[in-house]
Amino acid sequence: MVVIQEQWGFLNTGFHDAAINMAMDEALLNWHKKGDIPPTLRFYGWNAPSLSVGRFQKVEEQVDLDAVSRYNCDFVRRLTGGSAVLHDDELTYSIVITEDHPNIPRSVREAYHVLTKGIMEGYRNLGIQADYAYPSRDVRSKDRSAVCFEQVAYYEMIVDGKKLSGNAQTRKDGILLQHGSIPMSINEKMLFDLFRFPSEQVRERKRHAFSTKAIAINQITNKKHTYELLVDAFYKGFQTGLDVQFKPIELTNAQWDEVHQLAEEKYATKQKFSLQSSIEGRV
Repeated sequence: MVVIQEQWGFLNTGFHDAAINMAMDEALLNWHKKGDIPPTLRFYGWNAPSLSVGRFQKVEEQVDLDAVSRYNCDFVRRLTGGSAVLHDDELTYSIVITEDHPNIPRSVREAYHVLTKGIMEGYRNLGIQADYAYPSRDVRSKDRSAVCFEQVAYYEMIVDGKKLSGNAQTRKDGILLQHGSIPMSINEKMLFDLFRFPSEQVRERKRHAFSTKAIAINQITNKKHTYELLVDAFYKGFQTGLDVQFKPIELTNAQWDEVHQLAEEKYATKQKFSLQSSIEGRV
Protein backbone atom coordinates (compact mmCIF):
# COMPACT_ATOMS: atom_id res chain seq x y z
CA MET A 1 0.00 0.00 0.00
CA VAL A 2 1.32 3.45 -0.91
CA VAL A 3 1.39 5.87 2.02
CA ILE A 4 0.76 9.46 0.95
CA GLN A 5 2.66 11.97 3.04
CA GLU A 6 0.93 15.11 4.24
CA GLN A 7 1.85 18.20 2.24
CA TRP A 8 2.87 21.37 4.06
CA GLY A 9 3.63 24.80 2.75
CA PHE A 10 7.20 26.10 2.75
CA LEU A 11 8.50 29.67 2.74
CA ASN A 12 12.08 30.89 2.66
CA THR A 13 11.62 34.63 3.11
CA GLY A 14 15.33 35.41 3.45
CA PHE A 15 16.61 38.41 5.38
CA HIS A 16 14.37 41.17 6.76
CA ASP A 17 14.30 43.55 9.70
CA ALA A 18 12.93 42.48 13.07
CA ALA A 19 9.50 44.09 12.64
CA ILE A 20 8.89 42.40 9.27
CA ASN A 21 10.08 39.04 10.59
CA MET A 22 7.71 39.06 13.54
CA ALA A 23 4.84 40.47 11.47
CA MET A 24 5.31 37.66 8.94
CA ASP A 25 5.06 35.01 11.66
CA GLU A 26 1.84 36.58 12.95
CA ALA A 27 0.46 36.88 9.41
CA LEU A 28 1.15 33.18 8.78
CA LEU A 29 -0.81 32.35 11.93
CA ASN A 30 -3.72 34.49 10.74
CA TRP A 31 -3.67 33.08 7.19
CA HIS A 32 -3.62 29.50 8.45
CA LYS A 33 -6.57 30.24 10.72
CA LYS A 34 -8.54 31.53 7.69
CA GLY A 35 -7.55 28.51 5.61
CA ASP A 36 -5.51 30.55 3.14
CA ILE A 37 -2.39 28.41 3.67
CA PRO A 38 -1.78 24.83 4.85
CA PRO A 39 0.44 23.97 7.83
CA THR A 40 3.60 25.87 6.95
CA LEU A 41 7.31 25.87 7.71
CA ARG A 42 9.16 29.14 7.23
CA PHE A 43 12.90 29.86 7.24
CA TYR A 44 14.29 33.37 7.61
CA GLY A 45 17.25 35.53 8.59
CA TRP A 46 17.84 39.03 9.98
CA ASN A 47 19.12 42.14 8.18
CA ALA A 48 20.91 43.29 11.33
CA PRO A 49 21.60 41.88 14.80
CA SER A 50 18.19 41.88 16.49
CA LEU A 51 17.08 41.39 20.07
CA SER A 52 13.66 39.77 20.36
CA VAL A 53 12.11 39.75 23.82
CA GLY A 54 9.38 37.49 25.14
CA ARG A 55 5.78 38.61 25.17
CA PHE A 56 5.72 39.11 28.95
CA GLN A 57 9.37 39.99 29.53
CA LYS A 58 10.09 43.09 31.65
CA VAL A 59 12.24 44.99 29.18
CA GLU A 60 13.05 48.07 31.28
CA GLU A 61 14.30 45.92 34.15
CA GLN A 62 16.32 43.43 32.11
CA VAL A 63 17.42 44.98 28.81
CA ASP A 64 19.89 47.86 28.39
CA LEU A 65 18.18 49.77 25.59
CA ASP A 66 21.08 52.23 25.42
CA ALA A 67 23.34 49.31 24.51
CA VAL A 68 20.78 48.13 21.94
CA SER A 69 21.08 51.56 20.30
CA ARG A 70 24.89 51.62 20.53
CA TYR A 71 25.14 48.29 18.75
CA ASN A 72 22.60 49.40 16.12
CA CYS A 73 20.52 46.36 16.99
CA ASP A 74 16.93 45.96 15.94
CA PHE A 75 14.58 45.41 18.85
CA VAL A 76 11.20 43.68 18.81
CA ARG A 77 8.71 42.01 21.16
CA ARG A 78 7.60 38.54 20.06
CA LEU A 79 4.12 37.01 20.10
CA THR A 80 5.65 34.14 22.07
CA GLY A 81 6.89 34.04 25.63
CA GLY A 82 10.30 33.16 27.00
CA SER A 83 13.55 35.05 27.42
CA ALA A 84 15.33 37.44 25.08
CA VAL A 85 17.17 36.11 22.03
CA LEU A 86 19.94 37.85 20.09
CA HIS A 87 19.33 36.93 16.45
CA ASP A 88 22.43 37.41 14.33
CA ASP A 89 24.41 34.69 12.55
CA GLU A 90 21.62 32.11 12.43
CA LEU A 91 18.80 30.34 10.66
CA THR A 92 15.42 31.08 12.21
CA TYR A 93 12.38 28.89 11.63
CA SER A 94 8.68 29.17 12.33
CA ILE A 95 5.81 26.69 12.06
CA VAL A 96 2.07 27.32 12.02
CA ILE A 97 -0.37 24.44 12.43
CA THR A 98 -3.81 23.92 13.96
CA GLU A 99 -3.96 22.79 17.58
CA ASP A 100 -6.38 20.00 16.65
CA HIS A 101 -4.07 18.53 14.00
CA PRO A 102 -3.95 14.75 14.67
CA ASN A 103 -0.17 14.80 15.07
CA ILE A 104 -0.05 17.72 17.52
CA PRO A 105 -0.40 16.84 21.23
CA ARG A 106 -2.50 19.11 23.42
CA SER A 107 0.38 19.45 25.85
CA VAL A 108 2.72 22.34 25.01
CA ARG A 109 5.71 20.28 26.12
CA GLU A 110 4.78 17.27 23.98
CA ALA A 111 4.03 19.50 20.99
CA TYR A 112 7.60 20.79 21.31
CA HIS A 113 8.76 17.18 21.24
CA VAL A 114 6.96 16.52 17.96
CA LEU A 115 7.93 19.73 16.18
CA THR A 116 11.58 19.72 17.25
CA LYS A 117 12.13 16.34 15.61
CA GLY A 118 12.84 18.33 12.45
CA ILE A 119 15.55 20.27 14.25
CA MET A 120 17.13 17.08 15.55
CA GLU A 121 17.27 15.66 12.01
CA GLY A 122 18.64 18.93 10.65
CA TYR A 123 21.57 18.80 13.05
CA ARG A 124 22.20 15.20 12.07
CA ASN A 125 22.41 16.32 8.44
CA LEU A 126 25.24 18.62 9.55
CA GLY A 127 27.02 15.74 11.29
CA ILE A 128 25.97 16.92 14.78
CA GLN A 129 24.59 14.28 17.14
CA ALA A 130 22.30 16.36 19.31
CA ASP A 131 20.23 15.09 22.23
CA TYR A 132 16.98 16.25 23.77
CA ALA A 133 17.16 18.22 27.01
CA TYR A 134 15.26 16.96 30.06
CA PRO A 135 15.96 19.62 32.69
CA SER A 136 15.07 18.88 36.29
CA ARG A 137 12.59 21.03 38.17
CA ASP A 138 15.43 22.42 40.30
CA VAL A 139 17.40 23.53 37.25
CA ARG A 140 14.35 25.14 35.63
CA SER A 141 13.31 27.10 38.72
CA LYS A 142 16.76 28.17 39.89
CA ASP A 143 18.41 31.41 38.75
CA ARG A 144 15.96 32.34 36.01
CA SER A 145 17.71 34.28 33.26
CA ALA A 146 16.65 37.06 30.89
CA VAL A 147 18.99 35.52 28.30
CA CYS A 148 17.44 32.62 26.37
CA PHE A 149 20.58 30.57 25.76
CA GLU A 150 21.58 30.58 29.43
CA GLN A 151 18.84 28.07 30.21
CA VAL A 152 17.55 24.97 28.49
CA ALA A 153 13.92 23.85 28.22
CA TYR A 154 12.35 20.46 27.60
CA TYR A 155 13.09 18.97 24.16
CA GLU A 156 15.53 21.68 23.13
CA MET A 157 18.73 20.47 21.49
CA ILE A 158 21.91 19.97 23.50
CA VAL A 159 25.42 18.66 22.82
CA ASP A 160 27.44 17.64 25.89
CA GLY A 161 24.88 19.43 28.01
CA LYS A 162 25.23 22.71 26.11
CA LYS A 163 22.23 24.35 24.47
CA LEU A 164 22.18 24.51 20.67
CA SER A 165 18.88 26.19 19.83
CA GLY A 166 16.11 28.19 21.45
CA ASN A 167 12.39 27.80 20.79
CA ALA A 168 9.16 29.51 21.82
CA GLN A 169 5.51 28.70 21.25
CA THR A 170 2.11 30.36 21.45
CA ARG A 171 -1.45 29.28 20.69
CA LYS A 172 -4.08 31.71 19.44
CA ASP A 173 -7.60 31.04 18.15
CA GLY A 174 -6.87 27.34 17.70
CA ILE A 175 -3.57 27.86 15.84
CA LEU A 176 -0.13 26.94 17.18
CA LEU A 177 2.88 29.09 16.28
CA GLN A 178 6.34 27.84 17.16
CA HIS A 179 9.53 29.58 16.15
CA GLY A 180 13.13 29.21 17.08
CA SER A 181 16.74 30.27 16.67
CA ILE A 182 19.42 27.96 15.23
CA PRO A 183 22.71 29.90 15.58
CA MET A 184 25.83 29.27 13.55
CA SER A 185 27.82 31.46 15.95
CA ILE A 186 27.08 33.59 19.01
CA ASN A 187 28.59 37.02 19.70
CA GLU A 188 28.95 36.65 23.46
CA LYS A 189 30.31 40.17 24.00
CA MET A 190 27.35 41.81 22.29
CA LEU A 191 24.87 39.43 23.89
CA PHE A 192 25.83 40.24 27.47
CA ASP A 193 26.33 43.94 26.79
CA LEU A 194 22.62 44.16 25.90
CA PHE A 195 21.40 43.25 29.39
CA ARG A 196 21.36 44.91 32.78
CA PHE A 197 23.39 43.36 35.60
CA PRO A 198 23.94 44.44 39.20
CA SER A 199 27.60 45.14 38.41
CA GLU A 200 30.23 44.73 35.71
CA GLN A 201 31.72 41.90 37.76
CA VAL A 202 28.45 39.98 37.53
CA ARG A 203 28.23 40.67 33.79
CA GLU A 204 31.73 39.30 33.19
CA ARG A 205 31.10 36.27 35.39
CA LYS A 206 27.93 35.49 33.43
CA ARG A 207 29.69 36.02 30.10
CA HIS A 208 32.56 33.77 31.12
CA ALA A 209 30.21 31.02 32.31
CA PHE A 210 28.15 31.17 29.11
CA SER A 211 30.57 28.91 27.22
CA THR A 212 29.65 26.09 29.62
CA LYS A 213 25.93 26.53 28.89
CA ALA A 214 25.62 27.14 25.14
CA ILE A 215 27.36 26.28 21.90
CA ALA A 216 26.79 26.96 18.21
CA ILE A 217 27.18 25.01 14.98
CA ASN A 218 30.47 26.52 13.80
CA GLN A 219 32.11 25.85 17.16
CA ILE A 220 31.05 22.21 17.19
CA THR A 221 32.09 21.47 13.62
CA ASN A 222 35.13 23.78 13.34
CA LYS A 223 33.61 24.89 10.06
CA LYS A 224 31.98 28.14 8.99
CA HIS A 225 28.44 27.57 7.76
CA THR A 226 26.13 29.77 5.73
CA TYR A 227 22.41 30.49 5.81
CA GLU A 228 22.00 28.55 2.55
CA LEU A 229 23.74 25.46 3.95
CA LEU A 230 21.46 25.47 6.97
CA VAL A 231 18.35 25.93 4.83
CA ASP A 232 19.24 22.78 2.91
CA ALA A 233 20.09 20.72 6.02
CA PHE A 234 17.03 21.71 8.03
CA TYR A 235 14.62 21.59 5.09
CA LYS A 236 15.52 17.93 4.71
CA GLY A 237 15.53 17.53 8.49
CA PHE A 238 11.97 18.77 8.88
CA GLN A 239 10.79 16.60 6.00
CA THR A 240 12.25 13.54 7.71
CA GLY A 241 11.46 14.48 11.29
CA LEU A 242 7.84 15.46 10.64
CA ASP A 243 7.30 12.93 7.82
CA VAL A 244 5.86 15.55 5.46
CA GLN A 245 6.43 16.88 1.97
CA PHE A 246 6.86 20.60 1.36
CA LYS A 247 5.38 22.69 -1.41
CA PRO A 248 6.73 26.23 -1.89
CA ILE A 249 4.26 29.05 -1.19
CA GLU A 250 4.29 32.18 -3.32
CA LEU A 251 3.01 35.20 -1.40
CA THR A 252 0.86 37.70 -3.27
CA ASN A 253 1.50 41.43 -3.32
CA ALA A 254 -1.59 41.85 -1.14
CA GLN A 255 -0.16 39.45 1.46
CA TRP A 256 3.15 41.30 1.51
CA ASP A 257 1.25 44.57 1.92
CA GLU A 258 -0.55 43.04 4.90
CA VAL A 259 2.76 42.04 6.47
CA HIS A 260 4.27 45.50 5.99
CA GLN A 261 1.19 47.17 7.45
CA LEU A 262 1.23 44.88 10.50
CA ALA A 263 4.97 45.48 10.95
CA GLU A 264 4.53 49.26 10.88
CA GLU A 265 1.42 49.42 13.05
CA LYS A 266 2.42 46.87 15.68
CA TYR A 267 6.01 45.72 15.74
CA ALA A 268 7.95 48.76 14.51
CA THR A 269 5.83 51.08 16.67
CA LYS A 270 6.65 49.14 19.85
CA GLN A 271 10.31 49.09 18.93
CA LYS A 272 10.43 52.85 18.37
CA PHE A 273 8.47 53.51 21.58
CA SER A 274 10.79 51.42 23.75
CA LEU A 275 13.97 52.93 22.35
CA GLN A 276 12.59 56.46 22.45
CA SER A 277 11.56 55.99 26.08
CA SER A 278 15.11 54.98 26.87
CA ILE A 279 16.52 58.07 25.18
CA GLU A 280 14.05 60.40 26.90
CA GLY A 281 14.91 58.85 30.24
CA ARG A 282 18.50 60.07 29.83
CA VAL A 283 17.60 63.67 29.02
